[in-house]
Amino acid sequence: MAKILFMVVPCYNEHEVLYETTKRLKEKFESLISQDKISPDSKVLYVNDGSKDNTWDIIKEIHNNDRMFRGLCLSRNRGHQNAVLAGLMQAKEEADMVISMDADLQDDINAIDEMVDRYNEGYDIVYGVRNSRKTDTFFKRFTAQAYYKMLLGLGVDIVYNHADFRLMSKRVLDNLEDYKEVNLFLRGIIPMIGFPSVNVYYERHERYAGESKYPLKKMLHFAFDGITSLSIKPIRLITTLGMFIFLLSIAILFYSVIRHFFGYTALGWSSIMVSVWALGGLQILSIGIIGEYIGKIYMETKQRPRFIVKEYLND
Repeated sequence: MAKILFMVVPCYNEHEVLYETTKRLKEKFESLISQDKISPDSKVLYVNDGSKDNTWDIIKEIHNNDRMFRGLCLSRNRGHQNAVLAGLMQAKEEADMVISMDADLQDDINAIDEMVDRYNEGYDIVYGVRNSRKTDTFFKRFTAQAYYKMLLGLGVDIVYNHADFRLMSKRVLDNLEDYKEVNLFLRGIIPMIGFPSVNVYYERHERYAGESKYPLKKMLHFAFDGITSLSIKPIRLITTLGMFIFLLSIAILFYSVIRHFFGYTALGWSSIMVSVWALGGLQILSIGIIGEYIGKIYMETKQRPRFIVKEYLND
């Protein structure tokens, strides 16, 4: 018997692309149903993340015209990761497998076929992985690759060149629900859950319409969240660096004593100023990194809801 597939599509100000996304997903679902790969009860769930345009009105219109499409409206903008999580937790109640995908059509819809095939082969998690970054600018390509390598170097279990285009089985989602942290970084959390997984490679397209919802400022914030939510190595690096500087200071002390006995007592002004500024900057940086972790602990202890559902359009 064919399994039920839910697509979870987070939307924030996506009125320019929603109709085209709906058209392509409808064609894909009909094709998969005709091949008996998924159940006719399969659905597409749009999650409105507090959009400021008429995205929610379009979702309601699409739902009224075709009950294959559902809508989930959050009470306010909670960010991409929380919107994805809200859709996943709603979909898991009815679905056997769930695929999350952005609405901008950059992820290849045709990769869904292979994802479903891999699920039917027994894989619980199927990661959609970009096979190249030729559509990115040099700056974005360089920084993204450097970021992935840095996460791997910090001990974070992450899939290289994977974002949030993935398939998960119901049992993976049931276990994901147990992860209660407020500072979400799903592409780092999912590999922690375990279960058999496999990669599906695809060509990432240009955005169909509209503007990117991740300007440089948001990208940097998201990247830093990924590091501090999943690794404590930055704090350990501070400890290591502090120990190194302490040992270096002892070496400089011995050097100064030796120079004193040889009669070279005049010390350079430049070396003093450089050391003072360097150590001062290092201390401020260290306090900032530690403060970031303390801030995250503060947010986690509040145990505030990660999202609030305002309205749900179902059958």
